[in-house]
Amino acid sequence: MLPLHTVVPFFGIALVLGLAPGPDNIFVLLQSAMRGVRAGMVVVLGLCTGLLVHTAAVAFGLAGLFAASPAAFAVLKTIGALYLAWLAWQAFRAPVGGMSADGEGVAAGNGGQMYRRGIVMNLTNPKVVIFFLAFLPQFVVADAGSVALQILLLGLVFVAATLLVFSAIAWGAGTFGTLLLRSARAQRWLNWFAGAVFLGLAVRLAATQL
Repeated sequence: MLPLHTVVPFFGIALVLGLAPGPDNIFVLLQSAMRGVRAGMVVVLGLCTGLLVHTAAVAFGLAGLFAASPAAFAVLKTIGALYLAWLAWQAFRAPVGGMSADGEGVAAGNGGQMYRRGIVMNLTNPKVVIFFLAFLPQFVVADAGSVALQILLLGLVFVAATLLVFSAIAWGAGTFGTLLLRSARAQRWLNWFAGAVFLGLAVRLAATQL
């Protein structure tokens, strides 16, 4: 079992990392602003599911094999960049006036789609698994038992911190977005802004090197 003096600072660092600007929290912010708090929270759950997969990959040694294969890295980052470009296209062509009476976007009702978006967004970013591969083992305690189990526990703590931070982002952006999207002009502007951000993230991911 991990000692408390390891878990507490790790949790604090994870909170700070969750707040640092990155593709995942930007994705939560934009989806929440465009579709409401409920949709944003479902996206958060999808992203956290992806983090659990990355944690398992590190714990069982799969991430090391992936990091050692430039071809696998290139394939995954290409898939991720194409997915982000597709999201940009969807945002650019999104119709205005799609907010329901309760302030939630029509798309927010499709929880399965938003959940899958979160998972795909996280899993197709190869930088996440590389980061976990470099970050989690630093907090493993030599005499605290199984390394794989410790990494799994650290991953769960990281997911808990991420869930806390991203939920706050979803709530704030969703609440503000609900007010903003009462204006068709503001909604159109937000769609185009989101499209530009997604396109920029796609280019940035495509240019990423091991």
